[in-house]
Amino acid sequence: MNRTFLAVAFLSGLTVFNAAASAQGDSQVRRGYEIAPVHLNLSGLNPALVGLGSYIVNAQGGCNDCHTSPSYAPGGNPFNGQPELINQAGYLAGGAVFGPFTSRNLTPRAPGARPAGLTLDQFIEVMHDGTDFKNRHPQISPLLQVMPWPVYGKMSDRELQAIYEYLRAIPCLDPTNNGRCVAP
Repeated sequence: MNRTFLAVAFLSGLTVFNAAASAQGDSQVRRGYEIAPVHLNLSGLNPALVGLGSYIVNAQGGCNDCHTSPSYAPGGNPFNGQPELINQAGYLAGGAVFGPFTSRNLTPRAPGARPAGLTLDQFIEVMHDGTDFKNRHPQISPLLQVMPWPVYGKMSDRELQAIYEYLRAIPCLDPTNNGRCVAP
């Protein structure tokens, strides 16, 4: 009798936990769409992953702080007491300088294309291991410098897939080409 009661209690608790986790996931997806600072192209993409990816990028990851230069539009810098206004014209297109390093352009090279020119597997490897596929600083290290990949590398593959899917949905930008997309 006690075993049956414990099993039922455990399964009931598990059901409540799963429902709460599902509700939190739905809430994060919804919030991700609310805070996305640019128009998203959802064509052919998983909307739940895009929303979750936006939540991770814009509410948790702070990706804009290093990968958008400048991070905020004129008059929209919250550190100056102004209402936040993200620099949409350069959103995640890189260009911030950190000594000898410059942040990379994370936008897709064409609408819906690969973010930063990386496949999903390459993106996951970058985030988990810091691999610099472009090998821009071989004299220093084959790994990305400044980029906090040791922290982001602790994310699950599903979370990284959500970030990747979100990055596929954002507008492609090329600051070296007057902001226009380049062919993949």
